[in-house]
Amino acid sequence: MALRAYAAAKRTLSVVDKLQEMNWGLVLLITLVAGAGVVMLYSVAGGQMQPWALSQLLKFLMGLFVLVAVATIDIRIWMSLAYPAYGVALLLLVAVVAMGHVGMGAQRWVSLGGFDLQPSELMKISLVLALARFLHGKSVEDVSKPLNLMLALSMIAVPAIFVVLQPNLGTTLIIVADGCALLFLAGLSWWWIGPALGAVAAAIPLTWEFLLHDYQRHRVETFLDPGSDALGKGWNITQAKIAIGSGGLTGKGFLEGTQSRLNFLPEKQTDFIWTAICEEFGFVGALAILILFGMILFYGLQTAMSARSQFARLLAMGVTLNFFFYIMINGAMVMGLIPVVGIPMPLLSYGGSAMLTVMFGFGLLMSVHIHRQVEIPRHSGGII
Repeated sequence: MALRAYAAAKRTLSVVDKLQEMNWGLVLLITLVAGAGVVMLYSVAGGQMQPWALSQLLKFLMGLFVLVAVATIDIRIWMSLAYPAYGVALLLLVAVVAMGHVGMGAQRWVSLGGFDLQPSELMKISLVLALARFLHGKSVEDVSKPLNLMLALSMIAVPAIFVVLQPNLGTTLIIVADGCALLFLAGLSWWWIGPALGAVAAAIPLTWEFLLHDYQRHRVETFLDPGSDALGKGWNITQAKIAIGSGGLTGKGFLEGTQSRLNFLPEKQTDFIWTAICEEFGFVGALAILILFGMILFYGLQTAMSARSQFARLLAMGVTLNFFFYIMINGAMVMGLIPVVGIPMPLLSYGGSAMLTVMFGFGLLMSVHIHRQVEIPRHSGGII
């Protein structure tokens, strides 16, 4: 009875109550990482706030407002909006194919009111929302039923196809990883997982021959032997490794990174910002950022485990894993452990779409935390 009373009280929390319930420790960690990103953008611009640091700071402040606003909305409202959000993100992906503009050799953006939006970033969170809604209340046996599995895989495959056509292989990998991870967490049977892994392995030669673009094959070849064309296709990863290695234990010092300031380091403000951190602050600085990332991930897992509804648990886990995949893929990429793909380091890399999407995801995570005691009936459509 006490738990029911407590859950009922949670349904009528005022905005002030919700702000008090927020996990401000998590907000502080997010702010520290984003602050480090602004500082590094200032550094790689040669000690100037323009063109990246000031813009990134403003985007983070906007994202912080988005986080708080999203967090105060009832988790059941987000559940009822899950499918519409997925539909809007999918329509925007279609719009990219129809009328998107090209940047850096790929067609990934649409212009909305003067703001260049990358819908593939929005789809990552929208897919997590929609799959959490679809899997809510389904038992382990239900998840593994062929019809349910086919519908879930379709929800993953359709946006993945549109994103890979842009082409954007890195984001496609995260979308597929997010979706498959949620299916696994919902209890998908190993009788499906085993054959699926075998099918993926068997499809690699066909993917290489018929699906990958020439530049994507070159990236894989360069990954396997970066020294074969160190001044050409292997330039990016070679310079990234030099920057990381030259940082040593404590780094060259703030504003003293030669690889970035002398423009040897490619895309120093976006995909390769991590290498600039390693160069200027060394192993110690990089480890400090990784510890902050680890604490954020821990908060995410803790939030998921404390939620009383399956939708909230899956949503929190999906958001947390999405953040983890960003970190893992970008970090492995710049260290030469995987081929180069276009994935930013979250909260650190310059970019509006990625920043706002990540902050929106953290807002959903915070909403789960605030409404963790809310129980959602198994077959509920959202608001009850």
